[in-house]
Amino acid sequence: MMNRFEEFTTSIVQHIGKKEGPISPVIVNSASFGYGSSESGEGIFEGSVKKPLYARVGNPTSAQLEQLLAQMDGGIGAVAASSGMGAIAMATLSLLKAGDEIISIGGLFGGTYSYFSETLTRFGITTHFFDVDELDAIEEAINTATKILFLESVGNPNMRLPDIAKIAAIAKTHGVVLMVDNTITPLSVAPITLGADIVVYSTTKIITGNASALGGAVIFRAINEGDDKFKEDRYRDIHPFINKMGSMALIANAKKRALRDFGMSANGFGSYLTMLGLETLPLRMDRIVSTVEAVAKGLSARGLSVNHPCLAHHPHHERYKSQFSNGCGTILTIDLGSKERAFEFLNHSKLITITANIGDNRTLGLHMASTIYRDFNDQTKEFLGITPGLVRISIGLESAEAIIDDFSNAAKI
Repeated sequence: MMNRFEEFTTSIVQHIGKKEGPISPVIVNSASFGYGSSESGEGIFEGSVKKPLYARVGNPTSAQLEQLLAQMDGGIGAVAASSGMGAIAMATLSLLKAGDEIISIGGLFGGTYSYFSETLTRFGITTHFFDVDELDAIEEAINTATKILFLESVGNPNMRLPDIAKIAAIAKTHGVVLMVDNTITPLSVAPITLGADIVVYSTTKIITGNASALGGAVIFRAINEGDDKFKEDRYRDIHPFINKMGSMALIANAKKRALRDFGMSANGFGSYLTMLGLETLPLRMDRIVSTVEAVAKGLSARGLSVNHPCLAHHPHHERYKSQFSNGCGTILTIDLGSKERAFEFLNHSKLITITANIGDNRTLGLHMASTIYRDFNDQTKEFLGITPGLVRISIGLESAEAIIDDFSNAAKI
């Protein structure tokens, strides 16, 4: 039986390439598009004519990428964005207004935490933060103002694993949207299958894989013909889109309520580069997730303080074995004990590229406390799992043996 990596390898190369004409995706860089006639222009703005309107709300090259990503995750459609944070902003702002609340679950990328705790607060939107295993507290925190349950498929960088199916059941019971940031685990985790309503990605990471294109994407499930949480009063602002667009309502809502007015739009050339990376995503993911396990186990055996759920001492090891059979992405962390030792390790490694990115073809590393999380207070750092000596590692395509030897030498063990 094929795993998701093998299954997607065939479909993705077949759908990106064309059998006739240009095999490589066509790059459309035009900022605007001619409508041909006033009648056609009216239809384009009204929605009955399916042609490009203006690059801020859609691009033909980005449209091809959106179709591929929707297919990958089993969504009805997707909207490409200018970055991962642009995707999160689009997905959330299309649903939220002043007075609404978010419940954020688990570990959290520093940019997302700042967006929830600082930026949205300025607009009257409150976020409550919980650990992945605080399911009773999460359920108790849901009220009439709660619009979104948000989680990362794998905590970045605390490496804690949520039970997505259980959290999805809570979201379903209370009629609240479940939004999953699946940036670290495309193909490894299938959030919509597990019950998520919306999936967000920074396509800059493993989907592109080579640091060539900044980008993001939001994938939406279809609105059901019968009962659906979006048809309830909690989401009454979306009802006009459901009445007009039916199953496609969430896409229209995102474009009109966020993309059109905030302009977090993808560009054609970036989408083209992202598709080139997407062609080899299954092959790269398959190799890297196996390498991550080998490196985590090898370094742990040599005495380094490694954090990854494949290790028996990790609190979510059993969850990893039962629910993450395709791995949990490209990252692991190493705690060197102090900033000084962390710097020494990073500076002496011959393989690590020191950068804030993850999910690259090459191995990357970064000291967390002095960079992404430097402005957070000690209490927040503790909640997010940021210790003084924590180094986040994103494993690349190098051999496991080479990485283990290099890291051991850099750590002087």
